[in-house]
Amino acid sequence: MITLKSQCYKSCNVANWCITVLFMLILLGGCASFFLEKKEETPASLMQEGLKLMDDGRYKSATEIFQKIRDRYPYSKFAIDSELKIADSLFETESYEESYNAYNEFERLHPRNPNIPYVVYQKGMCYFEQVSTIDRDQLSTLRAKEEFDRLIKKYPHSQYDYSARRKIRKCYISMIEHELYVGRFYYKMEKYSAAKCRFKYVINNYPDIGQYHVALEYLNKCNNKLNTGEEPQVSWWHKLIHPFTD
Repeated sequence: MITLKSQCYKSCNVANWCITVLFMLILLGGCASFFLEKKEETPASLMQEGLKLMDDGRYKSATEIFQKIRDRYPYSKFAIDSELKIADSLFETESYEESYNAYNEFERLHPRNPNIPYVVYQKGMCYFEQVSTIDRDQLSTLRAKEEFDRLIKKYPHSQYDYSARRKIRKCYISMIEHELYVGRFYYKMEKYSAAKCRFKYVINNYPDIGQYHVALEYLNKCNNKLNTGEEPQVSWWHKLIHPFTD
């Protein structure tokens, strides 16, 4: 009888001990979750997490973190920084159109922010990274040059001035090479008037960065062909079908 009571007593103690341990584990787990949640909801800790994700190359996840800061804490001192980091993260993922829009929105909302020179430079880079080969349309090249020009004129002493000037030179080279490519194409097709216009455009509208001699050479060739009447006569039917070729 005594043994049975003793065993029952021990069993109760074990059960109580197990319940106590389980309760403590639940309590500790709840406290840990509480503190982790509180840490996660701190703008500073979120910013730190987002920057760490960027350093690790996890730009999509970083964008989500910065978006969370902007949405949950719009009046935090980290909110403006998160807007800029969203644009940076999009740029790193080569989402250049979205990145440009994000930089543009940042400049519109915060025109006096000290990061604006960087923002303008990055807007130029969004176009610059989309510059295609010389046989393609050069609209992105032109847009990039316009942003770099604006940076130099508005912020001539920024740390991005030198890099912007180098990028402008590359833009000029790309646009000039495109015009020369089209001009040589017209020349090869014996459309000497159209080719002449292209080579004259290079000379009259772009600085001489090493391509003038090519343009002048072909310009003289076009003039010689035209003076000797070697350009094929275009029929009225061809002009009707292709009114803008010449």
